[in-house]
Amino acid sequence: MSQRTGAQKILNRWVFQPMWRLQRPLTLGAQGVVVGEDGRVLLVRHTYRPGWCFPGGGVEKNETVLTALKRELHEECGVVIDKTPDLFGVYSNHAMFPNDHVTLFVVRHWHRSHVPAPNNEIAAHDFFPVTPAPADCASATIRRLDEIFNGVPRSELW
Repeated sequence: MSQRTGAQKILNRWVFQPMWRLQRPLTLGAQGVVVGEDGRVLLVRHTYRPGWCFPGGGVEKNETVLTALKRELHEECGVVIDKTPDLFGVYSNHAMFPNDHVTLFVVRHWHRSHVPAPNNEIAAHDFFPVTPAPADCASATIRRLDEIFNGVPRSELW
């Protein structure tokens, strides 16, 4: 390895990467469409925003999106994933936070270890038919359900 290559690696790691992080911060989330044997889907109602949504949350430092999905589903709904879920899409969600992205998985093989009681983050969770979605379902949730179950073309935007 030449000195120039070694110096470039040092510059990249200690100078340029921190600068890029400040200039281009990115957030990433993982959400799951948990499908029951009867075809209904699991939705949650958060305490801090309106409407029924898919369970999930942010990917933490040193965590993969799949690890984040497993953690969030278990924390929020007591769901344990039994088989690797299908990655359905990656969406940009600039309405919530500039440069936010959401990975969406379809989870068909799972079981529940427990049913958590409502708490400070999750006011409720329940299974709903895909059609009709709950009257107060979040619009992004309805769009994703249409993409997954009704063949509506996928969007890049959440």
